Amino acid sequence: VPVLLFVAAPYIRRYVAGGQCKSTAKLDGKVVIITGANTGIGKETARDLARRGKVIVACRDIAKAEAAASEIRAETGNEQVIVKKLDLADTKSIREFAEKFLAEEKELHVLINNAGVMLCPYSKTTDGFEMHLGVNHLGHFLLTFLLLERLKESAPARIVNVSSLAHHGGRIRFHDLHGEKSYNRGLAYCHSKLANVLFTRELARRLQGKFQRIAEFTANALHPGSVYSELVRHSFVMTWLWKIFSFFLKTPQEGAQTSIYCAVAEELDSVTGQYFSDCQPAYVSPRGRDDETAKKLWSVSCELLHIQWN
Repeated sequence: VPVLLFVAAPYIRRYVAGGQCKSTAKLDGKVVIITGANTGIGKETARDLARRGKVIVACRDIAKAEAAASEIRAETGNEQVIVKKLDLADTKSIREFAEKFLAEEKELHVLINNAGVMLCPYSKTTDGFEMHLGVNHLGHFLLTFLLLERLKESAPARIVNVSSLAHHGGRIRFHDLHGEKSYNRGLAYCHSKLANVLFTRELARRLQGKFQRIAEFTANALHPGSVYSELVRHSFVMTWLWKIFSFFLKTPQEGAQTSIYCAVAEELDSVTGQYFSDCQPAYVSPRGRDDETAKKLWSVSCELLHIQWN
């Protein structure tokens, strides 16, 4: 058995690694924002895109972000890797980030909503939202809303939302969005990832009506794969399992491939409202294709954030 495993190991690793973004597209003169780009797949996405164009690293932990950006600058030779403070658990911070960005940058071509929390003990954001829903969905919903006009002005532009296969286990519990009646941290993560898929679907539908050519503006979601990263840090059991089975998990660099693909691949110029995994279209759960739920979630999200987004 050990010999068989030794022989099979390279093939297993190749299978686990999944799809690779083969695009060599440059982003000369273009601006990309990546949330949560100081670690994991966000950092690897930033590393790749910094070889192509200007990257804004938007993170809560500035010290960690500066260390990551410094490493990426040294490796790529691109000095246009810029750190900006963004706490998705605080709408005031999101608004301040957007205000500063809009004052300093005249263009925005790619917005990658990558940051996320997973398996948090029950807690709420500054604004009283359940943490998974608040950071993974509502924070990115508000950020996208605030940056949308700049994206439109810079078109062709892309919005990339990092979701998960976990969306299959999610439901939008409108009667208990903030988990005050019942809370399971695993399910809370699933619910927030379903919200990412529904947001992408409804955003793409609305944008299609605003542009004569779909290629002007696209919004797609993705599953990065099971990645060995810090995302499971809130669970001792998951952290332990992740270490044991790390051989069967993607590295952050492998996990970043679909994010990169959705951001740059030329063949996606006119593709919108889709869900990808391993750099190819993937199956969306029936709940992730429910247009009525998507519309209702949009409306409720606007109410919670006190915005009008028609």
